[in-house]
Amino acid sequence: MPITKTIAVAMSGGVDSSTVAAMLRAEGYHVIGLTMQLWNQRRLAGRAGMPESVQGRCCSLDDVYDARRVAETIGIPYYVVNHEDRFERDVVRPFVQEYLSGRTPIPCSLCNNHLKFDQLLTVAQQIGADAVATGHYARVELDEERNRWLLKRPTDRSKDQTYFLFGLTQEQLSRTLFPLGHMTKPEVRELARKHGLALAEKPDSQEICFVPGGDYKNFLDAYLAEQGESRPDTAGELVTTNGRAIGEHSGIHNFTVGQRKGLGLATGSPLYVLQIKGDTRQVVVGGQENLYSRTLRTRRINLIAVDDLDAPMRVAVKIRHRHEPAAATIQKTSTDEILVAFDEPQRAITPGQAAVFYDEDVVVGGGWIS
Repeated sequence: MPITKTIAVAMSGGVDSSTVAAMLRAEGYHVIGLTMQLWNQRRLAGRAGMPESVQGRCCSLDDVYDARRVAETIGIPYYVVNHEDRFERDVVRPFVQEYLSGRTPIPCSLCNNHLKFDQLLTVAQQIGADAVATGHYARVELDEERNRWLLKRPTDRSKDQTYFLFGLTQEQLSRTLFPLGHMTKPEVRELARKHGLALAEKPDSQEICFVPGGDYKNFLDAYLAEQGESRPDTAGELVTTNGRAIGEHSGIHNFTVGQRKGLGLATGSPLYVLQIKGDTRQVVVGGQENLYSRTLRTRRINLIAVDDLDAPMRVAVKIRHRHEPAAATIQKTSTDEILVAFDEPQRAITPGQAAVFYDEDVVVGGGWIS
């Protein structure tokens, strides 16, 4: 870790970022705690389908209290920075629009790309901090031979968050620290106990921070109603792979690729969602064998380990957070498109998700599945 006088720690109110703040303080750094206020958790409470209160989400008001309490315990200055407007513009609205157009978005990656690092680094600079540290499980290193900052997978593979960080730029990586990259979660909790942090046993947040109860369909309706907008009619046909209509559905936002339940079809063999056509509002269904594909295309590319992709490259590719990276060849097909060809067919490749490319532990880069 570079010798840095002042480090701004992004404090979410969870055990990971709290432990990072305590660690760096104990190592002699001047630490400033920053929490981003991104979403008013009570905003949609009580609307149709929305619970009055929910546990287990990050960035809630309780988390702000927890982060403030940690800052007091370890004796560091602490600030809450309000970015609700930008979060709504860059994360929530795109999330709603993606679902309504038949894609399955990942708001955590959008948040990391547009807010958590972009805005935090700006605020850190304004308050005189040299770098930002977060509680993400990842590693960052300077490759002096290539003169590039590398993003690497962490020691604790079960907590690997590099999939959500593929959008980080060289400038952002050069000013970011991931102190937990070489630690396991049990080790982090043990360190939190040693530093006397009251939240050492606090469970990890599991849900998208702005979707209470994890029910995104109810969230879409409640959010649009609050905005005074009616949900567009995305109802249409359920069709087979050869285009034959075999049923109707109430809206493409109710489906995701690979889904089996809730199709409303009684057939002899199980059917799965194979494709969602936003333009025609058709949902293509078929047998499980049709779910597998060898290729995908990604757009809005960000390359980290290399400056450009001049020739085909052998990598392992992850197509969702819990997916085991699969061997593939990537090849640039236009200025902002990379074709991924897998050695073995992969199940349920889903537009709207990210495809992240790995060279062993190193994140080569990634893009959005189109």
